[in-house]
Amino acid sequence: MASEDHLRSLYPFLHGQSQEPVKLDAALLQSIMQKARDSREANDRFFSEQAPILVAAAKALAAVYRCGGRLFSMGNGGSSCDASHVAVEFLHPATAGRPALAAVNLVADMAMISAVGNDVGFEHVFVRQLVAQARAADGLIGISTSGNSANLIAAFAKAKEIGLTTIGLAGGDGGRMKTSGVVDHCLVVPTTSIHRIQECHVAAYHILWDLVHTLLADDRGSATTKEALG
Repeated sequence: MASEDHLRSLYPFLHGQSQEPVKLDAALLQSIMQKARDSREANDRFFSEQAPILVAAAKALAAVYRCGGRLFSMGNGGSSCDASHVAVEFLHPATAGRPALAAVNLVADMAMISAVGNDVGFEHVFVRQLVAQARAADGLIGISTSGNSANLIAAFAKAKEIGLTTIGLAGGDGGRMKTSGVVDHCLVVPTTSIHRIQECHVAAYHILWDLVHTLLADDRGSATTKEALG
């Protein structure tokens, strides 16, 4: 009840009440500052707890690329947009001097997704694509705010069977993504707010992208140094 009263005080116009423009603006500004504070706190907690896992995931993904592998990405709803974002970051690096790295967005082919979803079941929409395209030593990243998306868990299980490195981004307690045993590196945002989870996910995969390129650039630098010394 206290939470409902708080919402009524912040947004009285949503509950059939009117408010003076000045008071309304002040309430909205207060709401913005609170949400920004919540976002910063969620971000700080997430990275303070999950940074070692993020480093391990970056090292594993760099190893995928060293072996000529590719990264597959997947997600549902808003997380499908993140899956697309991940793929394009690797395919089209915005930072000058960083090479394009192979990435496949499993959400992109709607004909495939609708066909499999209609004929076999939505749980299989990513599995079928991995069976056709993935090879051992590739990588797979899956994004889910709950960590419980059945089609992601099924795809992770198939990926492990094939021999892929698996990376998951989840929220809350990590859900099945955390407990299934089919995700090698699971990054969990410890909040139930979907918006705060999504904000941390965006920062996490941007940092993952940057760390992978840093590791691969270091490899190239080491190789160049060895050639010079030889």
